[in-house]
Amino acid sequence: MARKPKLPTARRPKVPKLPPMRYAHPFFTATPPVRRPVDPALHARRMSEVIQAKMGPIPPPRGTPTMQLVDIIGKQGVGEITAAGKIRFHSVGDTGRPGGADAAQEDVTNAMTSNYNPSTPGDNPAFFLHLGDVIYGHDKEQLYRDEFYRPYMKYPGKILAIGGNHDGESDPPHPKPLSAFLANFCATSAVVPPAADNVRIFRQTMTQPGVYWLLQAPFVNMIGLYSNIAEGPGDLLGTNRDDKQIQWLKKTLADLKKAKDGGDKAALVIATHHPPFSEGGHGGSPVMLTQIDDACTGAGIIPHAMLAGHSHNYQRYTRTVRFGAVTGEIAYVVAGCGGHAASQVATATGGDVGNGAIFKKSLRGYGYLLLTVDSNQLVIEMFDTTSGTKRPFDKATVNLATHKVTP
Repeated sequence: MARKPKLPTARRPKVPKLPPMRYAHPFFTATPPVRRPVDPALHARRMSEVIQAKMGPIPPPRGTPTMQLVDIIGKQGVGEITAAGKIRFHSVGDTGRPGGADAAQEDVTNAMTSNYNPSTPGDNPAFFLHLGDVIYGHDKEQLYRDEFYRPYMKYPGKILAIGGNHDGESDPPHPKPLSAFLANFCATSAVVPPAADNVRIFRQTMTQPGVYWLLQAPFVNMIGLYSNIAEGPGDLLGTNRDDKQIQWLKKTLADLKKAKDGGDKAALVIATHHPPFSEGGHGGSPVMLTQIDDACTGAGIIPHAMLAGHSHNYQRYTRTVRFGAVTGEIAYVVAGCGGHAASQVATATGGDVGNGAIFKKSLRGYGYLLLTVDSNQLVIEMFDTTSGTKRPFDKATVNLATHKVTP
């Protein structure tokens, strides 16, 4: 039997051996990015370009990702808010405490719970917006019991959320990114999940349409965005530079501008997990800031406030902007102080940190935000719980008509 001719073996192209890097960080240099040569191994001039090439997937939403508050708290709840002439809600992020070290998270939760009184329903917070990093650690489906359902067992309000980088990270035995977050916050129906039911806790899953969304409520329109899985900086692009979230943001802001021109006086609040500005714990996210700025400029609309977490501390900035033909001030608040490992932050001295932002206030510790919106203003209050008891720490007011932030 004749032997088959031996086919030539394909040779692998030789990969040129690169010299060792001087530093562990490839872009540790005083040379501005525009003047740097492209790194031959990373094909980039800055770290944000490397990170953009490694973004995780952004799951598509179910239909049009718009929620109405009435579908979350019911007609009676919305009626109480309308009758009171204002809406209040809580917000904070970075709460998960693996290993049972949950004292700081419980202090925050107990203080938030104290803002509820069944005798004055119109004054009660409408919901709690979690700013991401709900769960830290592996096997997230199981950790929801001890890091989410148990700590909020006595909290009366509904809890909405945006995903943080730890919510989006994937690892065995659950390699699908965001799977646990989607199961608990983006369920198709509101049910008590096994993680809660197995320990006889009653809290239903949320039915958000996806990881990015618009919430329309009396006195406020709120946009929640997913800033992906990197330790930093954040980015609105997904895998392979998927820009569907950005395109949705542009269209949504354009629609809100039309409504505003038609007489809608509601406040506009945008939330991301990664902070656009940060002076401690983690750095800011200038690329993400540009993505949001560009969307706002295209629509000709200015948000009244932007909320973020990620840095485990409290920071507040006031930024003066011009988006198209409109000018105004925006309050940028970092509230990653929900209970997970407080991190260092620079002292706010009123200095300019770039991009028109003035650093107004900071705290290394724990606490939460209570936001109140009526037809004229948005009031942002921060309560410090670091000592185990609640105390007022900071307060800012945004005039909805003039876009002026005080102090």
